[in-house]
Amino acid sequence: MQKYLDLISKHQNQFDKYYQALVSYNQHTNLTAITEYNEVYNKHFLDSVLSIDEIDTNATLIDIGAGAGFPSLPIKIVRPDIKLTMLDSLNKRINFLNEICNELNINSTNVHSRAEDYALKYREKFDIATARAVARLNTLVEYLLPLTKVSGKAIIYKGSNYLEELNEAENAITTLGGKLNKVLHFNLPNDMGERHIIIIDKISTTPTKYPRAKNEPKLNPIK
Repeated sequence: MQKYLDLISKHQNQFDKYYQALVSYNQHTNLTAITEYNEVYNKHFLDSVLSIDEIDTNATLIDIGAGAGFPSLPIKIVRPDIKLTMLDSLNKRINFLNEICNELNINSTNVHSRAEDYALKYREKFDIATARAVARLNTLVEYLLPLTKVSGKAIIYKGSNYLEELNEAENAITTLGGKLNKVLHFNLPNDMGERHIIIIDKISTTPTKYPRAKNEPKLNPIK
């Protein structure tokens, strides 16, 4: 855990600006329920960078349902080599991401779109597809794996119920061309909770009928 804390400290100036912008924007647009300084640093910033060892140098990374930029923007701050795309279905969140990227002088493609629509044009284009706190795993993999290159990986942040969701999503992962690689386990400092990061390898092409449109992945997830 210490090396991740050191990374945050190394980029303290950028993270402080990020924090101030997040809290300010959050006063009129709901981005996060967490606004206290130490909680933001541990539950958002530190939490987000726990997967960086799984990301190759110069990787292309897409964050689905990026919201306020977690986990991908903290990853980009500590790993400026990655080529970042952040996707969200709400334009007010994209507006925030554009503002904070401009303030931090970060190069990112920020897109107002649903994942299933974006996949029509950018199918299997990314080395990494990631998401945090977006949907249950059996739904989420249908958004992530169609965007992931064969030989790439999906990186998915989950809490204490990760094992239940993994069991539930086993067939969906296989159907979509994925294979479970491993799960990384962390305890955040000061008893702020546990984090489990699921790493899924993309081993074969996703069938073209996925992802399904009209919220079908959520309403009727692959069994």
